[in-house]
Amino acid sequence: MAYQFLLTKKTNSSFWIILNRPKVNALSRELLGEIYNAMEEAEKNPEVKVIIITGGEGRFFAAGADIPTIAQDLDDPMGEGKMLTQGIKTMNYIEACTKPVIAGVNGFALGGGCELSLACHIRIASVNASFGQPEVSLGIIPGWGGTFRLPRVIGEGRAMDLLLTGRNISAEEALHFGLVTKVVLHEELKKSLQELADLLASKPPVALRELIQLQQKRITEPVHAPDYEKLAFQQCAKTSDAREGIEAFLNKRLPQFKGL
Repeated sequence: MAYQFLLTKKTNSSFWIILNRPKVNALSRELLGEIYNAMEEAEKNPEVKVIIITGGEGRFFAAGADIPTIAQDLDDPMGEGKMLTQGIKTMNYIEACTKPVIAGVNGFALGGGCELSLACHIRIASVNASFGQPEVSLGIIPGWGGTFRLPRVIGEGRAMDLLLTGRNISAEEALHFGLVTKVVLHEELKKSLQELADLLASKPPVALRELIQLQQKRITEPVHAPDYEKLAFQQCAKTSDAREGIEAFLNKRLPQFKGL
């Protein structure tokens, strides 16, 4: 599929979604819609095991929501096709994706850009990256999940600091906070992303899917989390991949998972 503001490519079993809206990858309604469509394309492709979202080689992962568009939407932000509605739809789709989604944060991830990274399951950052939720300085607040995903990832106190002050943090501080799991040299980011994607692609797809869905259920229905875990374990145990994994362990060889 051709996109106006995205570059996409398939490498091994991974699908790359590269934001390409110069100069700062501001998240317009059109770009948010294209991210949604690219995610849908990747999730429906049986050859794709892992999805990577990045801002490419430049200084920006995503500088945030497109401010002129926000200004147009202030009177009716939740109107059909408006910025807030499209952003919520896209971030929720990313988070609920049944395939692992990795954010490769190459540079500034501010406002909606930070929220985009938070919607992904794993985040790796370049040393050049920085994160922030500066919406309070514009007289608004995050609207695409920042107010609940950020404290879930880094804790209530640290999240309140960033949300109330609107300050940015470096990649190293993001690593210390647990916002990202790894910080690498800028020129090594693509290699690190591909290595992680290849590792995830080698795991049994059914088990990955169940783990991702369990995390969603743990958040939305914490009281029933043990029951959902039991059902998910039973689902995995019935697969041939489970038998293959155990046999490979017992025979001291690498497993060959087939997603069955």
